[in-house]
Amino acid sequence: MKTILVASSKGGAGKSTIATNLAANFALEGKRTVLVDADPQGSSTRWAERRAELESAVLPIDASGKRAWLTRLPEDAERVIIDAAAGAMAEDLDSFIEHADAIVVPVLPSAMDIEATVGFLNTLAKVPRVHKRKLPVGLVINRSKPWTNASQQAAEMLKTWPYPVVAQLRDTQAYVVLAGLGRSLFDYKSAQVRDHQGDWDPLLKWIKKA
Repeated sequence: MKTILVASSKGGAGKSTIATNLAANFALEGKRTVLVDADPQGSSTRWAERRAELESAVLPIDASGKRAWLTRLPEDAERVIIDAAAGAMAEDLDSFIEHADAIVVPVLPSAMDIEATVGFLNTLAKVPRVHKRKLPVGLVINRSKPWTNASQQAAEMLKTWPYPVVAQLRDTQAYVVLAGLGRSLFDYKSAQVRDHQGDWDPLLKWIKKA
């Protein structure tokens, strides 16, 4: 079982978008996939419910009860994606961090959002497994517009941080539309969608090595 925690202290950074698309990708690969929803908004749970009839369905688990989520994990689960609550710091996520094989941190490409993420990363740095480099942490620049100065400057700034930028996902309304349908980029084969799928390749490779 491989467990990926998607977390950020900044609301609206795109945790649920990343968590649901990762879950769909693994499910479409034939992996028995569980999506643990720790966000009170329940966006990931509703997404999973919308795709319940698909062959690539994802099992949603409510994680509002702290460690209770562990008792609900099926023994045959192969991939577990955790969508953490917005605003949570590392000390709030101990039950998830304890079982995580990698942590994905979405960051929006603006100075304010980057600064807001610093506090969260500082709390992560105090986690012994993270500090000893035994628990990989990867940054994902989300809703990027690489043709703009703001996104370019954000990418350069993040390269100086102690955690690697493992992907840069371009901004597109497709994520919003697909979330409402219980779908992901990986459910489609059109040329336009495949172009955005390529943004995920570095992240998927990084997770595979984690």
